[in-house]
Amino acid sequence: AIENINLKINRGEKVAIIGSNGAGKSTLLSHFNGLKEPSEGDILIEGDIMAYDRQSLRNVRQKVGVVFQNSTNQLFAPTVIEDVAFGPMNLGLSRDEVDRRVQESLEAVDMIGFEDVTPHHLSGGQQKRIAIAGIIAMRPEIIILDEPTASLDPQGVDQVLGILNELNREGITIVISSHDVEMITEFADKVLVLHHGHVEAFGTTEEVFANHQLLKKAHLKPPKASVLLHMLKKRGLDVDVKLNLEEACDEIIDAKMIRK
Repeated sequence: AIENINLKINRGEKVAIIGSNGAGKSTLLSHFNGLKEPSEGDILIEGDIMAYDRQSLRNVRQKVGVVFQNSTNQLFAPTVIEDVAFGPMNLGLSRDEVDRRVQESLEAVDMIGFEDVTPHHLSGGQQKRIAIAGIIAMRPEIIILDEPTASLDPQGVDQVLGILNELNREGITIVISSHDVEMITEFADKVLVLHHGHVEAFGTTEEVFANHQLLKKAHLKPPKASVLLHMLKKRGLDVDVKLNLEEACDEIIDAKMIRK
């Protein structure tokens, strides 16, 4: 499914793994906390090679939390509070510490007041936030999210991205997968492009999304702002390629003023 993948993600970065359906995104993510074991090569966390015995995986999964694409696969307890408490309780923490972590995690995702609700009665966006809360309660250093905004409405997308940005500001490394290039332009520092299980590029968001030939090869569409500015540049307007619409508008206005 994936082959010859070499990459380094630094502490505190926000990295997006993009690619069309079947590119290998979910398979790659599943290696990051030992859900899958590579047939060749190694995964290193803080310089230590990941081992796959029970205790080693337990230690890894305290550092690296994973939020699955389908939150219903991750939520199984009768109530929200029991679901979020499950991980900390299995760490053998005291009841007071578990309660404190649950409270802080629910506050972080703005879900206070839903403690006694059955998770499967929540909306898709709320379920995603509870899944994230369950990971936050484990106090990981790295959070991996597979298609975190899939099937969410615009408000749900904004809420989830707001949570992830806040966690990143607190020092947590965030790695997400997606094929939503518009969302990625607003979120990621770096982008890894996967195609048929191979790395096509790994660089800054600006570098990757300015390369339209690369995106076309990977069966992805460039951001709309980038497409617009490319078209204007071909028609003689002196503009630099930008990724979001606000920057694109400023670039066009500046170019038109210079032309006048």
